[in-house]
Amino acid sequence: MLPTDVIKNIRRVEIKTRRMAADFFTGHYRSVFKGRGMEFDEVRQYSPGDDIRSIDWNVTARMGEPFIKKFVEERELTIIFLLDLSRSCVFATTTRLKRDLAAELSSVLALSAVRNNDKVGFIAFTDKVEKYIPPAKGLKHVLRVVRESLYLKPQGKGTDIAAAIEYLNKVSSRRAVVFIISDFHAAKYAKALSIANKRHDVIAVTLTDPVELALPNVGIITLEDAETGELFVVDTSSAAVRNQYREQATRIFEQRKRLFTASGIDHIEITTDVPYIKTLIRFFRMRERRLNR
Repeated sequence: MLPTDVIKNIRRVEIKTRRMAADFFTGHYRSVFKGRGMEFDEVRQYSPGDDIRSIDWNVTARMGEPFIKKFVEERELTIIFLLDLSRSCVFATTTRLKRDLAAELSSVLALSAVRNNDKVGFIAFTDKVEKYIPPAKGLKHVLRVVRESLYLKPQGKGTDIAAAIEYLNKVSSRRAVVFIISDFHAAKYAKALSIANKRHDVIAVTLTDPVELALPNVGIITLEDAETGELFVVDTSSAAVRNQYREQATRIFEQRKRLFTASGIDHIEITTDVPYIKTLIRFFRMRERRLNR
């Protein structure tokens, strides 16, 4: 049995994100994530205005009058979340841990998928794959994904995105919409990302705390690398130190954006001090505009 406080928190996340999914995301979700293609539905008599390219010549020859093949969109999708549970995601200088934010993001997108009768899968990773939940349908299944997002205790500390993607390619032979939710504090994942995007529709969701972009002026502080444990003493009262930190952070973030662009991957940039609902809405609308061109 789960502790009462755990059940309450899962329920709280479910209620909050279910409302978002119902109020906005379901319609947009359906319009920006297409099915795998078209599947045969039926043969019917030709009507004026029908595309002559759809005529079924075999049936037409047998019946002595024109018939066409009717197709419908093969709507069912598979949505897979690759969720980063490394130590660097258990971090916050605002009211939100990156990990908690990641769980909510997964929840609202997963609930949108369930409302469209799509399957949801889950891969949690650090410097190794921590948990795999095969894609399935239903609210009960999605709540299991939410629970693992919030409370799974990982064994690893670091981040190996390439290994998580390679695992995805092993367990998922069919095309899927793949959300990689991470702070992307990792190296050597560009090739794996590019290969995965040829098979799947990959979307990178980056999680960033404001301090990762700019240091506040709070005097001398000690910083710890969450994944290696290495300590750094930094004098944040120095304008030169703050400027150097900001320039280096900007350079890293711009390099990452260029990597996503070069790989043909859509990118959602989430910061812990800004409500993610607005950022997701902008992303969905961007995808809609691009698909409707």
